[in-house]
Amino acid sequence: MATVYDIREYGAVGDGKFNNAGAIQNAIDLCHENGGGQVVIPAGIYLSGSIRLRSHIDLHLKQGAVLRCSLKREDIHAFDNGALKAARPDGWNDGCFIGAWHEENITISGAGTIDGQGREIMYDDDADGGFHEAPLMIKGFRPRLMLLEDIQNLTVKEVTLLDAAFWTLHLAGCRRVRIHNLQILNNTRGANNDGIDPDCCQDVLISNCIVKTGDDAIVIKSTRPMAEQYGNCENIIITGCILKSQDSALKIGTETHGTIRNVVFSDCIIEDCSRAVGIWVRDGGTVEDIQVHHLTGAVRRYADAPQREFAPRWWGKGEPLFISATHRTREKRFPGVIRNIQFDHIHLKSESGVFIAAEADCPIENVSVSELDLTLAKQGSQPGGLFDEQPSVKNVYPHAIPAVYARYVNGLRLKECRVRKVKPPMEHWSGLTETENCRDLALDIQEVE
Repeated sequence: MATVYDIREYGAVGDGKFNNAGAIQNAIDLCHENGGGQVVIPAGIYLSGSIRLRSHIDLHLKQGAVLRCSLKREDIHAFDNGALKAARPDGWNDGCFIGAWHEENITISGAGTIDGQGREIMYDDDADGGFHEAPLMIKGFRPRLMLLEDIQNLTVKEVTLLDAAFWTLHLAGCRRVRIHNLQILNNTRGANNDGIDPDCCQDVLISNCIVKTGDDAIVIKSTRPMAEQYGNCENIIITGCILKSQDSALKIGTETHGTIRNVVFSDCIIEDCSRAVGIWVRDGGTVEDIQVHHLTGAVRRYADAPQREFAPRWWGKGEPLFISATHRTREKRFPGVIRNIQFDHIHLKSESGVFIAAEADCPIENVSVSELDLTLAKQGSQPGGLFDEQPSVKNVYPHAIPAVYARYVNGLRLKECRVRKVKPPMEHWSGLTETENCRDLALDIQEVE
């Protein structure tokens, strides 16, 4: 039986006011020094600054326990080592609430809550025409909730991650990861409050989770510092999740400095996201061998606040499936490679169509879509008629909306694809397919009642 370390025995006070970082860290360090065990957060509200997890630790939050992040800059620390130490200074070096690096056999478990207090630094300035859908503005310091780097054998299960101010669960260079029955409940208008970010990780299973965020729900990345230190992002399965976001539900990119491959998205429910699945290359990397199957739900466009200078805005205009290989900046560096992408049994209601687009120097190769059941229906408050290739030199621009659009795709297979258009139609809907500079096409798609 694991040795138990109750944080109250080390001076922790669950009054929501006292900074418990020292007490919690003492319990963790002693547990680690004694060979491992379970560090218990009992019922109560435990305010804390940054804490570092160590090898062979189960951080266990009991029912009624709230571990609450301090938003005072002096309480939150950046890594003293790790790949992110020299990363760009735009928030990446602001540290995290719960961190670990170069460790093994870590578990975070229990029925309690880890609270990022994002509500304290976000506000609505009503600049989106009164729709109250645009990303909220930020008024203060916002650290990541959790950053776990180079962890071998990591389990996160059953806890609730609440109201992150920035990225919620950043997994960087981790191996053998299991995330199960996790709840992430963030502000659905929060910018950059991604749910789960596997970044250059290998052998990851994310299953039966509920993720509700403003920014991307689950997004697989290959950021530059992690790609340089940890290599490929590969062998990742995401299955059985319920996902709500005002950005993408399931995403690969846009950070693509290395290789991302062997990814499966399956059996997920998509609740009113801007996009169901998005796949990008922008930074010279390769995305290959991706399987997406058995998705259901709905996607729609949300309002932005274009009159607000430098305002964050949502990426996506209600596309069910989105694949993009284009130039991030006017320097037009090689965006990267996308190939061998398979979709099947996709049943979605959307406001826009499938979008698969590249450039002459980086054509997308071998995409198959089978058993697509797409219902085009207006759902939100915003007009259509836009292609959205953010972040890129193309940005957002007017275009008629076919059910499937393809540009510079070599090898596109549509099989048993059905499209329904709910009346009254949106103004900019056009035909079933539109292709530009594509080769090797087989398009089995029909409009049905």
